[in-house]
Amino acid sequence: MNQIIECVPNFSEGVDHDIIQSITAAIGSVADVQLLNVDPGRDANRTVVTFAGEPEAVIEAAFLAIKTAGELIDMRTQKGTHPRMGATDVCPLIPVSNITLDEVVVYADRLAKRVGEELQIPVYLYEDSQPDKKRSNLAAIRAGEYEGFFKKIALPGWKPDYGPAEMDAQRGAAVIGARDFLIAYNINLNTASTHIANEIAQDVRETGKIIVDESGKKRIPGTLKYVKAIGWYIDEYQKAQVSMNLTNISATPIHVVFDEVCAKAADYGVSVTGSELIGMIPLKAMTDAGRYFLQKQGITYVVNETKLIDAAIQAMGLNELAHFEPQKRIIEYQLG
Repeated sequence: MNQIIECVPNFSEGVDHDIIQSITAAIGSVADVQLLNVDPGRDANRTVVTFAGEPEAVIEAAFLAIKTAGELIDMRTQKGTHPRMGATDVCPLIPVSNITLDEVVVYADRLAKRVGEELQIPVYLYEDSQPDKKRSNLAAIRAGEYEGFFKKIALPGWKPDYGPAEMDAQRGAAVIGARDFLIAYNINLNTASTHIANEIAQDVRETGKIIVDESGKKRIPGTLKYVKAIGWYIDEYQKAQVSMNLTNISATPIHVVFDEVCAKAADYGVSVTGSELIGMIPLKAMTDAGRYFLQKQGITYVVNETKLIDAAIQAMGLNELAHFEPQKRIIEYQLG
């Protein structure tokens, strides 16, 4: 059986379709790589690309995509709602079949070393690729973003793992690493208030929020483990969203996240109108969600896979902003 890994690079361009096309063409130029999904966001000014294949082919395609993005995206003029530090902001590699996470770590390190040495882009390892757990979290690495990295990169604790210890003005810096499957997921609110969206995000995310009382500062954890979240306003949709990364969907599945955000939204007098998947999702996450929502409706008999997926789409409002096509958004369907 062939080893298959997935790569989900995030590029800091969501508006110029010629640039996005050039990046995806670079990926598609590598034989034995399957381009699965291209998901641009205008206000975020960010495109999430998903492709998969055998490891050697995937890391070659990832290298070419990073090279192309660095040539075409100019971080000196890039603006968007999504946090970012480079033209290729983050490039994760994920085991799909017949390969362990430890094996993927080796491939991610090879890619990071090549990007740093051949392209001279500062590269930070993250997640399972990063031995220093103080700097394994993407949010910790990216803190300060592109604008702040010209000083941050010179600090003793923030020397890149590969590449020059000097910020590249046009291309910025990149984060590369191996990790388990992650779902990028936004929940839509019937408000334009970024403040409310941020409050909900802090209530649910694992790191919670910092409060100040008579005893000083203290951190109050959020209600959902393995969830990272921020709140923002998307002008294209005329509404605020709670934007999340779900990093362990076995422990904290998407349907639990959806229900919890609905509950917290009600505490602030707003409601959830639907949600938005960025990139792709495993089949089991969708069927588990469908089964959960049907059981809440009192439907406990066995239904087929298609009906479970339809139930998940309807319950979580995945069709609100754009038509949700299971054949294009569920990874197993795309891989055939």
